[in-house]
Amino acid sequence: MLIVENLDAGYGEAQILFGIDLTIGEGEVVTLLGRNGMGKTTTIRAIMGLIPPKAGRISVAGRDLTGAAPFKIAQAGIGLVPEGRQIFPTLSVEENLIATAASRFGKARWDIGRIYDFFPRLKERRANRGNQLSGGEQQMLAIGRALMTNPKLIILDEATEGLAPIIRQEIWSCLTALKAEGESILVIDKNVDALAKFADRHVVLEKGRIVWRGSSDELRSDSAVKDRFLHF
Repeated sequence: MLIVENLDAGYGEAQILFGIDLTIGEGEVVTLLGRNGMGKTTTIRAIMGLIPPKAGRISVAGRDLTGAAPFKIAQAGIGLVPEGRQIFPTLSVEENLIATAASRFGKARWDIGRIYDFFPRLKERRANRGNQLSGGEQQMLAIGRALMTNPKLIILDEATEGLAPIIRQEIWSCLTALKAEGESILVIDKNVDALAKFADRHVVLEKGRIVWRGSSDELRSDSAVKDRFLHF
């Protein structure tokens, strides 16, 4: 589904990523972990074409998209739930969802009715503007907006940042349900224990380099990794 090979990237003369290798298979949930400032969001920005790679290769479903424009990468089937949600504040919930609707890969799995079934709260608030929603509702809308592109892969950058614990649990339940639907997911978040309950594999970054990778069972049992690289 997604293959990132030997990726170097950064901002101007500053190199942030060094030789990143990352793969996500169909229906697989992979996490990108690490403390703040270690290169997680930069990795996402490079995958999405928001910053150009200095070296390496990025491909989606066998198609080489290294250096492609962001809209080309979105068209290839990557849906992004960005850090900070970034929904359209003056559009209604329904307008936010319709704005990104697309069906590029045969019959659409996700349409507005299915999004409302998945997130009943969005249906209740469908006429409200984006800036009238709570943080949790905005995150649900951001996920729904990404799903409306009918992506092959959905990426979530800081999936539950700034949300109350009860809302975080709703988001984890949502992602678990999406996995059961067969969605491929790459997720960044600081809640390692919650991620370990449903993710297939984990990748840990430290200063722009991958320093550990493994399964949820391996992550749970390796306290040294959590203490050294994931202590927030």
